[in-house]
Amino acid sequence: MKKTVFAALVALSLISCGVKEQPFDASGTFEAEETIVSAEVTGVIKTLNLEEGKDLKAGEMVGAIDSTQLYLKKKQLEAQIAAVLGKKPDVSTQVAAHREQLKQAVREQQRISSLLTADAATAKQLDDGNAQVAIIKKQIAAEESALGITSASLNKETVPLNLQIEQVNDQLAKCRIVNETMGTVLVKYAEVNEMAIAGKPLYKISDLSTMILRAYITDTQLSSVKLGQKVEVLVDDVGEKYKSYEGVVEWISDKAEFTPKTIQTKDERTNLVYAVKIRVKNDGYLRIGMYGEIKFQKKT
Repeated sequence: MKKTVFAALVALSLISCGVKEQPFDASGTFEAEETIVSAEVTGVIKTLNLEEGKDLKAGEMVGAIDSTQLYLKKKQLEAQIAAVLGKKPDVSTQVAAHREQLKQAVREQQRISSLLTADAATAKQLDDGNAQVAIIKKQIAAEESALGITSASLNKETVPLNLQIEQVNDQLAKCRIVNETMGTVLVKYAEVNEMAIAGKPLYKISDLSTMILRAYITDTQLSSVKLGQKVEVLVDDVGEKYKSYEGVVEWISDKAEFTPKTIQTKDERTNLVYAVKIRVKNDGYLRIGMYGEIKFQKKT
């Protein structure tokens, strides 16, 4: 009788163990591709419309950094440019007197030419008139050249100032905190009225629509795993049940590493394993740090 009871207890124990045991080929934890957004300029944070857990769209403006000093610097540079350009000579005005002299000389030249035709003037008088016209034209050309050089020099003086304005405009644009990546805010590092410093993190964001399960496989399993392969991913559900997801192998490490203490492998005696990344579509249940197991689906 005792033997019968003992055998029954052993069988029950084995059955119980079979129920709890969920065979899997590898295991690991879920992670996500995280992006830390940092301030690009220094200044007081005026607005910061984000909270941990909030979903953000790409291109959404989430805050602003004080830009008063940058705006004033831009106005100063614009005033400097205006002052430099104010020194440019008015070419038409400054050569106007010589142009009037030229008109008078041309009229005199034409008058002498008419008199010479009527034998009322000499050839020398016409030569003098021609020479006077030529001299005034050269004076105008020389003056226009000098004034043009002066104008070009002043224009060149404004080039570095315009470049500085472009730099300020770029900094002004960076005062607007624009979220570039769609995702969920994981951590918020700053608050309104705090001083933002260029390079200082403001918040961390991640697209949680897909998750990455970093798992570990043995060297004996390595030959049966390939990029793009579909696998079954299991995560704990209510009670003793599992939730099943389809995953795709997107990365396989080419270097072996020691088995992490928190990771169980199919062969616990194996000291060296290879890391793999399995991309899984998230239905909202998966979380960063959650434990997951994978089963390699057999080829059909």
